[in-house]
Amino acid sequence: MALWDRIKESASQMQTQLVAKKNDLKSGAFRDASMAMCALVAAADGTVDPSERQRVAQLIATNEVLQNFPADDLRRRFEENLDKLTRDFAFGKVSVLQEVAKAKKKPAEARAVIQIGIVIGGADGDFDKDEQAVVREACYALDLPPHEFDL
Repeated sequence: MALWDRIKESASQMQTQLVAKKNDLKSGAFRDASMAMCALVAAADGTVDPSERQRVAQLIATNEVLQNFPADDLRRRFEENLDKLTRDFAFGKVSVLQEVAKAKKKPAEARAVIQIGIVIGGADGDFDKDEQAVVREACYALDLPPHEFDL
């Protein structure tokens, strides 16, 4: 199986697992951590071009699990995190990872945040090394072993 097919298959499996847990993923901590994760993945290479911003915003709006929350609220939180990362990536990443860490208290939510990062990163068929690296850092922020997610 080609690498691209494996990435798509993995992202699809993660999404299926997330949908199965949808009713357990309604907390503010999960919401905040998920939007921080989406921003981290979108800005993983240190820049965010408008098409990438739009693509991730569209994925957030159409993700079944995230429909537990108002779309406008999600977009605002995503944009705020992106702004932190685009102003000063290194400093912003510290703040955004603190948002991710909010989900640490509930292991199911913490795993779901990582899965969302993988789904967002793999949505274009290329879960690149920069995206993998920020998701791996998020694993550490959530006290989760990256190898559990093949990172």
